[in-house]
Amino acid sequence: MATELPPFGRMASPTNVKAGKSGRLRKGLLYVAVAVVASLLTVVTINVIPDQRVVQSPVPHRFYASDPQFAKTMSSFSQGHIFSSNAVQTLVNGDEIFPSMLQAVRAAHSTVDMETYIYWSGAVGYEFATSLATKAKEGVEVRVLVDWVGSLPFDEDLIRIMASAGVKFERYRPIHWYTLDRVNNRTHRKLLIVDGRVAFTGGVGIADNWRGNARNPDEWRDTHYRIEGPAVSAFQTAFAENWMETTGETLQGEKFYPPLQPAGTLGAQLILSSQPNGSADMELMMLAAIAAAEDHLRIGMAYFVPDDIALEQILDARKRGVSVDVIVPSSITDVPLTRKSSRYFWGTLLRAGVHIFEFQPTMYHPKLLIVDDVWASFGSANLDERSLRLNDEATLNVYGKDFARTQIDLFNQDLERCRQISLEEWQARPLSEKVTDWFASWLRSQL
Repeated sequence: MATELPPFGRMASPTNVKAGKSGRLRKGLLYVAVAVVASLLTVVTINVIPDQRVVQSPVPHRFYASDPQFAKTMSSFSQGHIFSSNAVQTLVNGDEIFPSMLQAVRAAHSTVDMETYIYWSGAVGYEFATSLATKAKEGVEVRVLVDWVGSLPFDEDLIRIMASAGVKFERYRPIHWYTLDRVNNRTHRKLLIVDGRVAFTGGVGIADNWRGNARNPDEWRDTHYRIEGPAVSAFQTAFAENWMETTGETLQGEKFYPPLQPAGTLGAQLILSSQPNGSADMELMMLAAIAAAEDHLRIGMAYFVPDDIALEQILDARKRGVSVDVIVPSSITDVPLTRKSSRYFWGTLLRAGVHIFEFQPTMYHPKLLIVDDVWASFGSANLDERSLRLNDEATLNVYGKDFARTQIDLFNQDLERCRQISLEEWQARPLSEKVTDWFASWLRSQL
């Protein structure tokens, strides 16, 4: 009788061999899939969970914005030097903004430095590309830095137009495997500096959305500003900071930092936030400004999603009897989820007597804060966690009653094109909207 071989001594059939290999392959693929998913979840978690807060509570009210101590304290809080003798011109909507910026570019003699979050394809993008290329061909040093995420819808032909003419074109923080932990840290700054003598900042991106005069949903409402005087050097420094991070090139010398003469009567202070190293300067500046309001606080924000501390700061102003007006976008908005997150918190503000207005004709995109009739702040930063804790931002504070009055007049003009939201209307919104507003509120750290 033949002796039966143990199982491990048997000759495996071709079918069993194939099955074994197939099983091991499936297991291997499963392990790889699990590892990939785990890695992706880790990257998402790193980017979604904000860094530990630096500002832990509202800024106490000590004095009003009209007090000389206000400017001194703001300077120490924000580490932003206050430059005197500046001129600031307000440019309203694309019809005024783009011609002024392009005129400055075409008049450049030595350098043009531009940094923006949005640079999209279209007529405006083409006009800027050709104007910048023309100056580069004339021998002007032209540098363009666009955010990698913000400028994804970008025609490569525009890059070729600029690069072939000698424009130094770079994308800020492009996505690589070794930068995945910084995907959420973008530059949202809007800067244009010409010859180190003229600077522009505000809310606009380089895109057709901002063309026109805010007459319909195709023409966004926004404000930009032209600055001359000693404060321009701070704008050049802000650009140089992000340019060096991107390229390693250090911008030095008189062509970037020429002697700057007095150009007006305004005190001006550029405040920067920079991530992911962390910076509480922008948040602390906004909270301190709200804490210094005496009579009237005006807030115009494209994305108004204040965190708990900012909400408490605004409510504290109301307790002191400060009138608070807030302009935000209506349903005509490019980020509906942000509007829903914002609306969830309106009840607390409305019950306290804060006036909330929705701009009706088109998307409302300014970023404006006015304290009483003495101080105004504008630039790229919104009153939300993304601006104050994630993005690189730049905001200019201007000290002076005459200038503040021009911003109040503009704010009041916008109010005439708004619809006020009452507490009763907010409470009566459909249950489906209440639920989705609540859900969106949990995402406010990313909005």
